[in-house]
Amino acid sequence: MRIVARVVLVMLVLVGGVASTLPAALATPSAANIDAVTAAKIDELLALRAATPDARSKGELVELLSRQFLGTPYGADMLVGSAAQPEQLVIDFRRVDCFTYLDYVEALSRSTDRDQFVANLIETRYAGGRVDFLQRKHFFTDWAHTARVAATDVTSAVSSDAVTVTKHLNAKADGGNHLPGLPVVDRDITYIPSAAVNDTVLGALRTGDYIGAYTDLPGLDVTHVGIVVTTPAGPLFRNASSLATDNKVVDSPLADYVRSVPGIVVLRAK
Repeated sequence: MRIVARVVLVMLVLVGGVASTLPAALATPSAANIDAVTAAKIDELLALRAATPDARSKGELVELLSRQFLGTPYGADMLVGSAAQPEQLVIDFRRVDCFTYLDYVEALSRSTDRDQFVANLIETRYAGGRVDFLQRKHFFTDWAHTARVAATDVTSAVSSDAVTVTKHLNAKADGGNHLPGLPVVDRDITYIPSAAVNDTVLGALRTGDYIGAYTDLPGLDVTHVGIVVTTPAGPLFRNASSLATDNKVVDSPLADYVRSVPGIVVLRAK
């Protein structure tokens, strides 16, 4: 998956200081390079969204749109750009990684036409609507901490057993950085340890919640992300899976997945 690691005010100051030397552009919908397959899929999903009753909740809308990606092939590290390479606005529905999958679904849920989708994707993926590596929301928790805020962190509300730790995002244990060129940002990360994810916690989750797999690794908040889908048989974890047995967007039992990771971070779509 794409390393999820973003920078807040510190990054904005940094960008302001180097804007004359690093490629940065406020992208417009007309500047997007979209292949024919993706363009057709965008139009199909926007038509589906337009036909959805207004009474449908945001979570139900996220479920409906994310369902249309089931079976889409997994593609690793789909985004293009670094501190040394100009950032590209990637829009490709033919393959998704776990985070671009969420980017697309969130942007689609807010849009009524293709130009609006592109604009919303930029706002979802980049702080300040600027297509630039330094502005990219690299970390999952950036969605709850950076404008435009896409979701609310409800982890502590879901479980009284939630734990909060201070992470030095982007700082590796050996003193290096996961993402060269980006500063280190201190952030309090709240997660629910896997052992505490019982039936009560699972029952407090809602369809459309965004789930991150918390990691103990220094400098990272999560290692994988997906979407909660509640069913009578129990909640599912809808995600772009890189597992050899999947290698596509799949639904799998959330309880089983939680047991395989240290804990979960829960963001609720706004």
